[in-house]
Amino acid sequence: MKLYFLLLLCVLCVPLANSQSQQFDTISRNDLEEVVITAQITPQSIKRAVNSVRVISRQDIERLAAVNLSDVLNQYLNITIVPNALDGRSTVSLFGLDGQYFKVLIDNIPLVSDTGTGNNTDLTQVALNEVERIEIIEGAMGVTHGANAVSGILNIVTRKNIDGSWEVNAALQEETVSGEYDFVDKGRHIQDLKVAHRFRKHWFASAGAVRNDFAGYYDGRMGQDYLENDGLRGHRQLPKEQWTTHALVAYDGGVHKLSYRFESFFENVDFFNPVVIPIPNYPFEDTHYARDRRYITYRRYNHLNANGRFYNLTYNVSASHQLQKRDLESYNYQLETREETGNDRNTYQSKELLYATGSVSGFSRNKRIDFQIGYELVQELGFYDSTAGTFRDENQQPVDIRRRMENYDVYFSGELHLNDHFTLRPGARYSFQSFFRDQYAVSVGFRYLLAAGWEWRFAAGHSYRTPNFDELYTYMVDSNHDIRGNAELVPEAARSLEMSILKKSSVGANLHLTQDLSVTFMDIKDRISLVYVQLTPFQKLQYKNIDSYRMWNIAGSQQLTWKQLKARMGVALIGISQTLDLMAAGVSSDDRYLYTFNANASVSYSLRDWKTQLSLFFKYNGRQQQYVSTVDSSGETVFVRSTIQGFGWMDASLRQPLLKNRLNITIGARNLLNVKTLRQSRDGDTTGGAHTTESSLSLGYGRSCFIRMMYNIFN
Repeated sequence: MKLYFLLLLCVLCVPLANSQSQQFDTISRNDLEEVVITAQITPQSIKRAVNSVRVISRQDIERLAAVNLSDVLNQYLNITIVPNALDGRSTVSLFGLDGQYFKVLIDNIPLVSDTGTGNNTDLTQVALNEVERIEIIEGAMGVTHGANAVSGILNIVTRKNIDGSWEVNAALQEETVSGEYDFVDKGRHIQDLKVAHRFRKHWFASAGAVRNDFAGYYDGRMGQDYLENDGLRGHRQLPKEQWTTHALVAYDGGVHKLSYRFESFFENVDFFNPVVIPIPNYPFEDTHYARDRRYITYRRYNHLNANGRFYNLTYNVSASHQLQKRDLESYNYQLETREETGNDRNTYQSKELLYATGSVSGFSRNKRIDFQIGYELVQELGFYDSTAGTFRDENQQPVDIRRRMENYDVYFSGELHLNDHFTLRPGARYSFQSFFRDQYAVSVGFRYLLAAGWEWRFAAGHSYRTPNFDELYTYMVDSNHDIRGNAELVPEAARSLEMSILKKSSVGANLHLTQDLSVTFMDIKDRISLVYVQLTPFQKLQYKNIDSYRMWNIAGSQQLTWKQLKARMGVALIGISQTLDLMAAGVSSDDRYLYTFNANASVSYSLRDWKTQLSLFFKYNGRQQQYVSTVDSSGETVFVRSTIQGFGWMDASLRQPLLKNRLNITIGARNLLNVKTLRQSRDGDTTGGAHTTESSLSLGYGRSCFIRMMYNIFN
């Protein structure tokens, strides 16, 4: 722990040293500031924004050759990617809180997912081919973005214009999966086609498609057509194919703008059963088949937006209809003939979302005062089919579950520019809930611009998380289980505080420095957990509002730009205190803080004459600890500490434009340190003496290499 504090101190002390030097001049070129839109009353530069906004640019995405959100978020501080090695799905964790507390949006519209509206998003299902930039805000954002924006939000801003009249490009990307690759049955194969046209002065249209074919990770397994019944059939990580298509039509009339965006997503994940079943065929040799299945996901996204000015008022309204379905198809696969029979396909999970939001600002003619009023209307229709097996009635029979949840919110957000340096921003939201008691969110923030390039920000907020479908309606009761949801659950309440200070300076015309330091605290009450409500004569578990969660985080970073060189280093120390209560078992976990250290660094250098760009990214994820329940040698339920070892993740790339920038080639490698599994240890006392048990946690498939070629057919 002393080493972590020392590293943190080394990074954070540099801004203080710079502030004492007279040779540094303040950067005042506001025209070079990035413009952000997320959680702002009007689009404005990062410097003018009250919230601390982190931006992932299009250039960052291209340097990583990122195909989906999982590829690009691996390298960012405080964000942890949580992969599922079996099906390749990935969700995001921020400040130790899972994807239920973090909201993913596209153009400020939450993206529907299996279990929520913008939450628990599978990052591998979000393509980046039409992304202009990604904006991330950490902390409670309940005022502007409603329920479940507790730990932060991520807003994907899509492209809505081009420089010329036409843009047509195609891309091909090939990757190895660990050391496995061929052109069809091994590796990862991505194709991308985009067409955009600006016509009749005010109109713009674009369309495109991306195919991402992951052939699976074998790791000694033998694939689909393996005949032996020795457990080697299939894959270590399941193969899947994804298709994403999109279309956009936009009208820009200067004062008023209108756009409609459509996107569809299709995913097919194949499970090849390792159990091979022989069929007697006397007097000939036996034939063989396996009971295989495929998981099919379909998502449809529609978004209509209008924004502009009406007299002195600025308006922005959106309406969206989204649908996501998950199907399970079971079938018998005949290995000798490679034919499928007995195919049975059912939708076992779906979520339909009707969403509308709007805001109006510009009520005051006083330039020092601005405020915004807005609304959000949400209707969610969730469906779980009885084949999922998780929902049963009191007679133990599988049942279909259909539930509609609605909320109608109004909110207010204001900005008071008390002078040229100080801005105060209060906000409040009230949510009329159809299922839970009405909720509210409040926040206050300020930004103060000091002399010599210093920027100081502070934010405090109260937000909430509503229970998800599983927590409310699970009813899995049989001879081996008694796990029940709880329709009486109440939303979790979260409070957060964040303070940050940033310094920009330069030496001469070429050397520019940026340093920042932030401190965050979060406290969550009524946290939902699955607990024992009965131990004898048999165990019963139910979701309850019973746990608590506290977190503090201190993070700092240094960024240097010198001619063609860009370098950045960041460190963060997170402390998490949780109280886990087993209720009927009569025991609670230790609430002491457990600490995790993270660090990241990146270097990018451009060769001016060749226009070559070299990039190296590294992130260290420190060990993660938490308390988990177990049974000791005397049969008593106790809490012990579980530890997942730390690991480093390194990516590198080289990007080279050719043929007068018509052809761009990027080559590189992901996971250069070849991380595949992590050691997970657990302290315990199951034999009368203290000892540690260990297991492995699968993280991915190790080192992979890639080449990406993008050709501008017409630009």
